[in-house]
Amino acid sequence: MTKVDGSTVRLKSEADEPGWEVDPDDDWGVAVVATVGRQLKLRREAVGMRAADFGVAVGYGEDMVYKIESGKRIPQPEYLDKADEVLGAGGLLSAMKEDVRKVRYPKKVREIAKLEAQAVEIGVYVGLSLHGLLQTPEHARDLFAAWQPSYSEEEMERRVAARMARQSIFEREPAPALSFVQEEATLRRAVGGTMVRRQQLERLLEVGRLRNVTLQVMPTNSGAHPGLSGKIEVLKFADGTALGRSDGAFNGRPTSDPKELRILELRYGTIRAQALTPGESLAFIEQLLGET
Repeated sequence: MTKVDGSTVRLKSEADEPGWEVDPDDDWGVAVVATVGRQLKLRREAVGMRAADFGVAVGYGEDMVYKIESGKRIPQPEYLDKADEVLGAGGLLSAMKEDVRKVRYPKKVREIAKLEAQAVEIGVYVGLSLHGLLQTPEHARDLFAAWQPSYSEEEMERRVAARMARQSIFEREPAPALSFVQEEATLRRAVGGTMVRRQQLERLLEVGRLRNVTLQVMPTNSGAHPGLSGKIEVLKFADGTALGRSDGAFNGRPTSDPKELRILELRYGTIRAQALTPGESLAFIEQLLGET
């Protein structure tokens, strides 16, 4: 709490809105956050404002101001907007939100999201859990909470936010063609409470009804199929190139080799042929929802 013009103002802290730490192994992210912090400090000092007074003006504690300016914390977009206004930067500080937004998420997640954002067609088979593009925030949070070794609360929220940000792919124009095959067991697994499970099934129905999405369920009684060795994912791009990966092929490494891609596409095509049709799959999910 602090006093401003005789009124008590509660300043935001890390507990209120996490200014996430940048991944120390992310060289580009570290450089971006350090540059943003340095620009904030230079602007603040140029107008002769103390860190404590600036913190009050933007609604954050002095300690958070120092951490952001030293590149130890990633500022929230709202922080940059308020700083731009308070320091009279004419939009220069607000303009850094796009670069900051990118480094808010783990490096590996950014790389995956970049590929997904460029793809015109994505086909995925998943056998152990729901694909990240299909998960609700509550479902994702419960999965991350079960991870070992445990994530901190801050890191868990960071990963949930990153996973949800990837789902902007459903709003892309032109819309990419998306195909998912999920094992029945992933739909029946009791992740979260009853309400979390209901919301997740409703989300699957919502996504499965999109015109550019094909969602299929592989019944448990389907017998053996090529996906039993692990996840398969194939992404195709506008220039005719493609990238694929499978847990059970080529040591799990990503591949763009045409011969290896044909093998993955053959396996994925076989899986789709053995799964329930899209219509049958939606009806099956509706049945599960009714039983929940």
